[in-house]
Amino acid sequence: MDKRKDVVTMGGNPVTLIGNEIKVGVQGPDFTVLTNDMEPFSLQDAGKKVKIISVVPSLDTGVCEFQTTHFNEKASELGDVAILTVSVDLPFAQKRFCGAKGIDQVVTLSDHKDLSFGLNYGFVIEELRLLSRGIVILDKNNIVQYVEYVKEVKEHPNYERALEEAKKLV
Repeated sequence: MDKRKDVVTMGGNPVTLIGNEIKVGVQGPDFTVLTNDMEPFSLQDAGKKVKIISVVPSLDTGVCEFQTTHFNEKASELGDVAILTVSVDLPFAQKRFCGAKGIDQVVTLSDHKDLSFGLNYGFVIEELRLLSRGIVILDKNNIVQYVEYVKEVKEHPNYERALEEAKKLV
């Protein structure tokens, strides 16, 4: 398993990312996570759509909440795009969050069980067993077209750039 240091910090402190670093141009690896109803969900379940995968440490933090609600609000501008938010929050917590915040355009998915997404896409923070913050965009054939590993986990990703990249693929 790959370990990468000096890629990401959390609160200014370096952390170790484990898993395979994902790069533009490669086939997006499959993964299995859980839906809010505890059902398995894999990459194929998102269908033949452009996919924005929004990766967050926990929906119960301000930046993660903003990241998820922002993509939910922008979904109507994107057309036929699947927006997936992946965290290690439990499915029950994700379901509660979506209900409380009116999230209805973003599919929240839990990687808590196997870290399947996190390891396959290189987002697992070894020291905390959380996912680092970032965005991955896949085209309709699941080829990676955009990747952002946010340098400081407590900072926002580049929403505008991600949305621009997704719009080019629709």
